[in-house]
Amino acid sequence: MTLKEYARKRRFDKTREPSGAEGNAASGRPIFVVQLHHASHRHYDFRLQVGDTLRSWAVPKGPSFDPSVKRLAAEVEDHPVGYAAFEGEIPAGEYGGGHVARFDGGIWSTSGDAAEQLEKGHLRFELFGDKLKGGWHLIRSGRPSSKPQWLLIKDKDRYAGEIEADDLLSDVSPPPSASAEKATKRKAPAGKPAMPRPASGRGDWARKAAALDGAEKRAAPVEPPELQLATSAPSPPRGEHWLHEIKWDGYRIMAMIADGRARLWSRNGIEWTAKLPDIVMAIEQLGLRDAVIDGELVAGRGGRKDFPLLQSTLSGDRHAPLVYVAFDLLHVNGVSLVRVALTDRKALLAGILATPGDHIALSTHSTGDGGEAFAAAVGEGFEGIVCKRGDAGYRAGRGKDWMKIRTLDTEEFAVVGYTPPKGSREGFGSLLLARREGDAWAYAGKVGTGFSDALLKDLRRRIGAAGAKTPSVRVPANDTDLRQAKWFEPRFVVEVASRGVGTNGLLRQPSLKAVRLDKTIADLPANRIDTVKPSEQKRGKKPDATISSPTKVLFPGEGITKQDVADYYAAIMPRLLPEIVDRPLSVIRCPGGIEGSCFFQKHHSAGVEGVDVVQIEEKDGASDDYLVVRDAAAAMALVQANTLEFHPWGAKAGDPDRADRLVFDLDPGPGVAWSEVRAAARLIRRLLALIDIECFLRTSGGKGLHVVVPLQPTVAWDIAKPFAHAFAESMARLHPDRFVATSTKSRRNGRIFVDYLRNGRGATSVASYSLRARPGAPVAMPIAWEELSRVAGGDAFVLGAALLRRIARRPDPWDGIDKIRQRLPTVPDGGVGSDGARGSPARTKTRGKS
Repeated sequence: MTLKEYARKRRFDKTREPSGAEGNAASGRPIFVVQLHHASHRHYDFRLQVGDTLRSWAVPKGPSFDPSVKRLAAEVEDHPVGYAAFEGEIPAGEYGGGHVARFDGGIWSTSGDAAEQLEKGHLRFELFGDKLKGGWHLIRSGRPSSKPQWLLIKDKDRYAGEIEADDLLSDVSPPPSASAEKATKRKAPAGKPAMPRPASGRGDWARKAAALDGAEKRAAPVEPPELQLATSAPSPPRGEHWLHEIKWDGYRIMAMIADGRARLWSRNGIEWTAKLPDIVMAIEQLGLRDAVIDGELVAGRGGRKDFPLLQSTLSGDRHAPLVYVAFDLLHVNGVSLVRVALTDRKALLAGILATPGDHIALSTHSTGDGGEAFAAAVGEGFEGIVCKRGDAGYRAGRGKDWMKIRTLDTEEFAVVGYTPPKGSREGFGSLLLARREGDAWAYAGKVGTGFSDALLKDLRRRIGAAGAKTPSVRVPANDTDLRQAKWFEPRFVVEVASRGVGTNGLLRQPSLKAVRLDKTIADLPANRIDTVKPSEQKRGKKPDATISSPTKVLFPGEGITKQDVADYYAAIMPRLLPEIVDRPLSVIRCPGGIEGSCFFQKHHSAGVEGVDVVQIEEKDGASDDYLVVRDAAAAMALVQANTLEFHPWGAKAGDPDRADRLVFDLDPGPGVAWSEVRAAARLIRRLLALIDIECFLRTSGGKGLHVVVPLQPTVAWDIAKPFAHAFAESMARLHPDRFVATSTKSRRNGRIFVDYLRNGRGATSVASYSLRARPGAPVAMPIAWEELSRVAGGDAFVLGAALLRRIARRPDPWDGIDKIRQRLPTVPDGGVGSDGARGSPARTKTRGKS
């Protein structure tokens, strides 16, 4: 976006309009403004901040609250963000000459990328102004042009009604000659409020609150009360009186309502009301006279990966909708609840939030097995859980009534210095970290990855010229990496992900997760209760082999227990390990059996001690930790954690960017006979043989077959995946009546989907010998090509004595798969020819057994 057209049309020595040269970017959340413009033709200017400019539309009749009304909006040149504050006269004879008055303004949000939606011609968004609220649409009418026409339409929500912008002009400053303005004003339709108002209250909450044990009639507090804080713990506490909630990854917010108006406070007592009008609006819609609510501000789903989205939204870089997740109620309508049991407080809060709206939600909880609650939370991408005593009141400060159980890989540190920059980086190379040990601070390591350009710039400003050569904390002796470091007293807090602590007591492979501006140095605890440290998870150390709950039934239809599953994996471990060892791994865990809640997991969590992790950089430059099995003990630790399925990458953890296996998954659609699937596998084998590539076969444990291609030397994913894609598409072109290369279900009737999507960085495929979490307890079984004609289906092999006898009596049909040396051919564009060949394999292939 540019202001060149805006500047070209104006003479800033003649008009008071901002030029944009004084600084165009605005900090904070993206804003909108609507201005009433009495130019040669009276109209409303509708402006949305996208990036560092205001995208602008002229709306002749102004916004309508009626969803059936489609208002013309003519796109005009971008304006500087500072234009949102402009009011007054543009001199006659100048571009847009006439009176400009502010009609409304506030912040706005959208799900997804705003610029991308506008490019596509349909922007869905929400406004949080004094007049304009709720959902709206901008839809381009016709093809894009130099001045495209759009339609501005109100969404069907609680703010819709038979109201026009001209009905709401009572507080808008008129032009010097007000006669024309008076002529356009009209009253709102009879019986219709000019603006939606908060509900009057959906229940007698004071009476219901006063009836609870421990409730006291008392005036609402004037200042935000001190927060109750959680203590870290290695595992969930036991007992039926504990409630288990998601540990939301956001900012703690205390909401206070007085006379129906809400104010918001951060955990440090800083007022956030002005920056969160959407949350204020949602809370006021509850219709409470006075209340104190405790909760967490989140973006996205509130998971581990959503915290950067929250930060970038609050800083103005993104437009994501925010949600206030309420988890406690301390006061309501003249009744104090701090001495009431948490279960009763939450039940009352659930009633108040029965129909909460888009920007406020209830943090639900579970009871019973905290370990299963933790595993489910982590499997869904959350940081962990908070366990709270359901029979306790609200007690300020940190205590053991609230316990937080987090994944192993995040911790908060004080920043105490930096190392000099290297390469093209400016300001600093790494941040030096420290943790509190009693009354002193100890060096914990340094972090130099995970920084965006904007964050680097902000941290350089925050650090400034601070720093001395003398360490400000206790550091290990003879650390040569710190000779050029600059030190200062603990300054601010950061959250860091790592692989734990090494034998030297320093962080292993740390990566910055976030700068915690919502916390101070005083918030860091002096004694942190850690989960199991990596020093206790050394490679090769065997965990407790005892299987808990051995009689738990995991496959109800077959009566197969957890002990049966453990016995199977122990028996076939010599064959399973080569399939999964040293590879990034996802697993499917079923704590309640296959008829309960099963979930994918790829990150470390409590309950899988003895399993290593590997840190892998993602496409966006961030990094993430993945499970990796190093030995049989680690595999059995996953089985103890109710793992049924193992899904490894097609690459080794030490070289995740290069594939050493390809997988073609033959997935039959409705109406495909098993004989057709067998024929498809044989066809793939023949086509690959034409380019001198050997392949192996296994049943999927589902409906189909997997054809697996070993690669040695390894191949970059940006070569491997296009090859697999081209191969699958070639089969579909050669035999369109038999194959498709797209997952679209409508095209798969009577055809086999040649699924090449297993062959991308981060994609996984079920391991040979892995169970499948499906009725019948099928197994993904490697088979010899010669026995394919005798196999009755993709799920033909099931857990049982017959399967174990087969494995014990027959040699591994994949024996030697990792010793084959073969590479993909160099191929031109255009796919596999009618003979299956592409390019010149003789020049590109070296193959043989070593």
